[in-house]
Amino acid sequence: MDSKEKNYSAARAAHKALDDKFGQDIVTLDISKISILSDFFVIASGNNPSQIKAMADAASEAVEKLGLKLRHTEGSHSSSWFLLDFGGVIIHIFYRDERNFYGLERIWGDAEVVTF
Repeated sequence: MDSKEKNYSAARAAHKALDDKFGQDIVTLDISKISILSDFFVIASGNNPSQIKAMADAASEAVEKLGLKLRHTEGSHSSSWFLLDFGGVIIHIFYRDERNFYGLERIWGDAEVVTF
């Protein structure tokens, strides 16, 4: 399995983990053709700090099971946003208002939306 396939599998696992924790409006973007930053963004919304933390923990665990290492994280238990950077997969979890403010889907509008 090459790096892009491994990252695709990790993005799919993160997407499922977020869905299992009742994440809302989960979107996975393939940014590999428009950026060297990463292969995939997985973006989701949560309703409260506890849910956002549970979503981050579940997504992190799912991706790490596939052998990717967490390189960097932003956010905390009381935060309205989490970023989990696994290199080839970057996961963003927001409160809805924060997500609308940052508009990642708009900023990365040229990316392909991945459906699983």
